[in-house]
Amino acid sequence: MRRVPDKAYWEKPQGKNEPLKMEKRFRIVPRGIGLVIGCNTFPTWNGYPGMFASLATGNGVVVKPHPNAILPLAISVAIARDVLTESGFDPNVVTLVAHATGDDTAQKLALRPEVKLIDFTGSSANGEWLEKNARQAQVFTEKAGVNQIVIDSVDDIKSVARNVAFSLALYTGQMCTAPQNIYVPRDGIDTADGRLSFDQVTQSLSEAVQKLLGDPARAVEILGAVVNDGVAQRIEAARGLGQIALDSQPIAHPQFKNARIRTPLIVKLDAKDDAKYLKEWFGPIAFVIATNDTKQSLNIARRAVRDHGALTLSVYSKDPDVVDEAVSVAEDSGVALSINLTGGVFVNQSAAFSDYHGTGANPAANAALTDAAFVASRFRVVQHRMHV
Repeated sequence: MRRVPDKAYWEKPQGKNEPLKMEKRFRIVPRGIGLVIGCNTFPTWNGYPGMFASLATGNGVVVKPHPNAILPLAISVAIARDVLTESGFDPNVVTLVAHATGDDTAQKLALRPEVKLIDFTGSSANGEWLEKNARQAQVFTEKAGVNQIVIDSVDDIKSVARNVAFSLALYTGQMCTAPQNIYVPRDGIDTADGRLSFDQVTQSLSEAVQKLLGDPARAVEILGAVVNDGVAQRIEAARGLGQIALDSQPIAHPQFKNARIRTPLIVKLDAKDDAKYLKEWFGPIAFVIATNDTKQSLNIARRAVRDHGALTLSVYSKDPDVVDEAVSVAEDSGVALSINLTGGVFVNQSAAFSDYHGTGANPAANAALTDAAFVASRFRVVQHRMHV
C-alpha cells in the first residue's frame, strides 16, 4: 500500500504546442466486507490471518465461528471491538455472527453483495461451494488434503519413529497438516544398523506411538479430544480397510470424564489399494503403504497432491539424489516439504510468519496464509486525474 504514491505529475510534449499536463491522484480503496468462516478445530489459528489481513487493508470484518467453536472467536471479537473503541473507531468494524448447527447462515452471508472477501477453512465440499457460488467475492479457502510421508532410508529408525509418532498423535491427528499416508518400500529400508523390513518399520512406528502415549495423564495432553462423531465413525470405518498394525484405543481423561479420547489407528495397505488411501481420513488414522520402491512412493505422492491436494509432505532419506527428487516432486505438485525431521520440529507444525502455510498451488488450498498475495488482493487502487 505504501508503494502507491499519493499523486503523480504527467506531461507529454506536443511539439510547437503547449505540452499536455495532468495531475493524477491515487487512492487505496478497500474491497468491502470481509467474511471469516471459522473452523471447529483451530478457530483462532485459522481465523486470525484473514481477519487481520482484511482489517489491515481497510475492510470491515464479519466473523462467523463454527457452531462447535464459538467461544475462542467470540473472545477475540470482543477484544477487537474494545481496541477499536479505545482507538476512536466504530466497534462495528468487527462483528460476530454465531448460529446453531445445521442452518444456512454461512451460505446467506457468503452470497450477500456487500461481502467482497471470504476466508474459509473446512471441508472440500463447503470450500468448493464458496468458490463456485460466491462470485462477487475474492474467496480464500483451505480445504481437505492427503498429507504424506515417504521413507526411503534412515540413520536412526527410533528417532524417526518418535518424530512421526508425535505428528500422528498431536491433537488426535485432527490437524490439516497431520500426516496420513506413510510410504515404505515393500522390501524394506537401509538404516545405520542394517536393513529393516516393511513390517519392522511399521512395528517401529507402532511401538513409538504406544510408548509416547503409554502414560494416560501425558497422553490426554498430547491427544486432546475427538472433535465430533464423524471422526469416531471414521476410525471404525478405517479399521476394516486392511491389516491393523496398531488399533485405536479409548483413554479416560483424569479431569474430564466425558471427554472422548482416542489413540491413533495404524493400518497396513498395499500401493494398489489407492482407492482406500487416496482420500482424506480426517482424524487419528494413518496408513503404512507398501510400495515397489521409493520411486513409486514419490510418484504416488506427486499424484496425490495434484489430484487431491495436500498441505504437507515429508521425506526420510540418506541419499541426496532421493532428497533432490523429493524437492522436485514438492515443487512440481506445489506442496511444502520437510526433510529428515528427527528432532523437536514436526511436519504438522507451521511457524507463523516463518513457514508458508499452504501454497495455493494444489487443491488443498487456493492461497498461502503468509505471502503478499494473501493481503494485497484485499484492496484496490482507484485514481482520478485532471488537466493542470
